[in-house]
Amino acid sequence: MAFRKKIRLGDLLVDKGLITSDQLQLALQEQKKLGRKLGSTLVELGMIDEDSILKLLSNQLSIPLIDLTNYTYNEEVIRTLSESIARRYRAIVLEDRANDYLVGMADPTDLYAVDEIQEKLSKPLTQAIVRENDLLVTFDKVYRRTEEINALAEELGQELSDGSAELSSLLQGEMTDAPVAKLLQSIFEDAVQMGASDVHIEPDKTEIRIRQRVDGILHEQVMKEIQIAPAVVVRLKLMADLNISEKRLPQDGRFNMVVSGREIDVRLSTMPVQHGESVVMRILDQTRGALDIEHLGMPPALLKRFRKNFHLPNGMILVTGPTGSGKTTSLYAALQELNKAESKIITVEDPVEYQLSRVNQVQVNSKIGLNFAQVLRAALRQDPDIIMVGEMRDAETVEIGVSAAMTGHLVLSTLHTNDTVSTATRLIGMGVEGYLLATTLRSIIAQRLIRRTCTSCAQDYTPDAFESGWLRDQLAVDINRHRYKKGKGCLHCGFSGYHGRMGVYELLDMNTELAEALRRDDTQGFVEAAGRAQGYEPLVNVAHEYASQGLTTIEEVLKLAGQSRDELLEEESEELELEPEV
Repeated sequence: MAFRKKIRLGDLLVDKGLITSDQLQLALQEQKKLGRKLGSTLVELGMIDEDSILKLLSNQLSIPLIDLTNYTYNEEVIRTLSESIARRYRAIVLEDRANDYLVGMADPTDLYAVDEIQEKLSKPLTQAIVRENDLLVTFDKVYRRTEEINALAEELGQELSDGSAELSSLLQGEMTDAPVAKLLQSIFEDAVQMGASDVHIEPDKTEIRIRQRVDGILHEQVMKEIQIAPAVVVRLKLMADLNISEKRLPQDGRFNMVVSGREIDVRLSTMPVQHGESVVMRILDQTRGALDIEHLGMPPALLKRFRKNFHLPNGMILVTGPTGSGKTTSLYAALQELNKAESKIITVEDPVEYQLSRVNQVQVNSKIGLNFAQVLRAALRQDPDIIMVGEMRDAETVEIGVSAAMTGHLVLSTLHTNDTVSTATRLIGMGVEGYLLATTLRSIIAQRLIRRTCTSCAQDYTPDAFESGWLRDQLAVDINRHRYKKGKGCLHCGFSGYHGRMGVYELLDMNTELAEALRRDDTQGFVEAAGRAQGYEPLVNVAHEYASQGLTTIEEVLKLAGQSRDELLEEESEELELEPEV
């Protein structure tokens, strides 16, 4: 091992002039209160940054400082240490070498931890230093609960198959007791750990699938214990207070639970399918709350325009896009900023996703006839300044929303359209008079979520012939003037080449020319005027700009444009076949 001498970090930092003696004493006092390590306390107090401490220890101990975000390692090697030991001592096995193990540690001066880890290894260990936050992220990627879920499913399936337990008895008890509850707890813990937005439970003829949507893409785990499906569905229905005897009709519900110390809200939907009932659960992390508008990822110029629009005293602002594109997130961010003591805000939602203090949030309940239009009418009698309508679903809701905007209210809402330009056409198609839209509509913002290129494994990428041709023909892009990147796949991104998502926004502000086109009910004129509007940039162009910066890939640009490589190639081949012979 690199050393056995106990190092006093505080004294070392003072000797090197990185902190003062007074700062050290203050940090030691705070350390006793917080019960944390001295290094973490110093960083939290803002006296020094983590990298400065790690570089100092690296030089003092003559051991390497390793950046895990750009490190390629083997998952099986990491599992040499159990998850409990790795998390307890903040250590990770990076390499299995001929004569030793290379072990990264957040605190290499912890001799007790070094001794405990060495006892678990079959060869001597050689130390390295790693950042603690990077270490925790890596743990979440490696130590997934896949094996635990399989084992619990097998145990539950065995109990049901043997007839040693009735279904009713398996459903009793708290979340930590009943066998089916243990399985669900593990499924939720794995989903939260992976940052999944949705969990799908789908029974098939001979197996049951658990699928998680991470960064917009589904990841599947298959279990052969199909007999456990009814128990899982019934338990979830009980948690959501649904009718467990009704298996022929879809049902919707929600429940709250604490997972890994975080409060989550689960929106549940069941649907009868050929081999039982399918369940889809949307996971909302209530500890995060609504997103701050500065963190939506809008470019500064576009954010300035968006902010100016929703600070107007009246009118209608629409956010458009398909399901899962982050529309509600954008509206919540706007409401967070508008939520002042002098403004009365009422929201009409289905469902209420995040709870906002001071905001009067109303949950639509169609079972008792409490629909968007009815709640919206009632809301107008509550003397509001700002109204947020979760979705303009029908002509009646749109009509009331337009009327509210005309009578001095600011109305925020969403609509399912592909872009800003088609939104006005859609509203006219729903029966709204063009002159009313011209008077009330202030701005339309369309958005999408696209996957980010993984920074850990990103490398330069040259578009192939197909991509080059598409970029040239559709966007008039010269690829030689841009530098693209693509992730090759690593443990950090689950070997997908992507990690996280980012918003792509298209903002259309109403102007005189656009308003005149609406008054004439001239949809074609509206489209042409939009192309000339100041600051207007189509979604696909914005996405390509991000791709040219290496933030995303051409593949994501094609997907946003609704283009499939296979379909386009097929169309090209059909066109060639149709060309007459010369």
